[in-house]
Amino acid sequence: MSEILEIDPDRIPQHVAIIMDGNGRWAKQKGFSRSFGHKAGEETVHVIAEEAARLGVKFLTLYTFSMENWKRPAEEIEALMNLLFDSIEEETFMKNNISFQVIGDIARLPQSVKDRLASCISNTSGNTGMCLVLALSYSSQWEIAEAAKQLAVLVQKGEISAEDINPDAIQKHLSTNFMPNPDLLIRTGGECRLSNFLLWQCAYSELYFCDTYWPDFNADELKKAVVYFQQRERRFGKTSEQIS
Repeated sequence: MSEILEIDPDRIPQHVAIIMDGNGRWAKQKGFSRSFGHKAGEETVHVIAEEAARLGVKFLTLYTFSMENWKRPAEEIEALMNLLFDSIEEETFMKNNISFQVIGDIARLPQSVKDRLASCISNTSGNTGMCLVLALSYSSQWEIAEAAKQLAVLVQKGEISAEDINPDAIQKHLSTNFMPNPDLLIRTGGECRLSNFLLWQCAYSELYFCDTYWPDFNADELKKAVVYFQQRERRFGKTSEQIS
């Protein structure tokens, strides 16, 4: 039976998050520069976004550039920013009825990139299909600390009390508050860690790690991850008997 036939259309993960790892190693194996790998990875983004939308995924969050990535060589960062600018194709979003959002400390991004992002967010806001979210200059620890600061300010102003701070209050002050937490988190490239990505939100996500480098991750690979998700029993602390 093919991978496609194994997928239950009624159990598609609502929110899929992906750590797109392996661009540099993929390029190195082929004797090319890391920038070549990032370009190939950008093409994969379009393939996976279109396939995820076709499958019925509602939110797709891609770990595109972490705060830690600012430590990379300046020439690589410049190449990544140029690639990011060129890769934001509103035509693809409009053709697939996809809306667009960004999470992270985008103030650090070049102004040209920020302008391009803002334009795409605005122009796709009316689309009613999948929402593609890019995590840019993103750090989960930074995000949680920012939420704590916002809540502390509200306490100082007397708008809430310390007793009002609970998991729901923190969730509402995270940058991801407009979407549900990920049902499925995928990491490509053979590493098995979260790398400071959606730490709070992935408390009960199903985790799927594969050895495939991101440039080689295609529609069939995404379907394998979805099949894996559908084989999992999601108990959220309960017993099997309680959810059956």
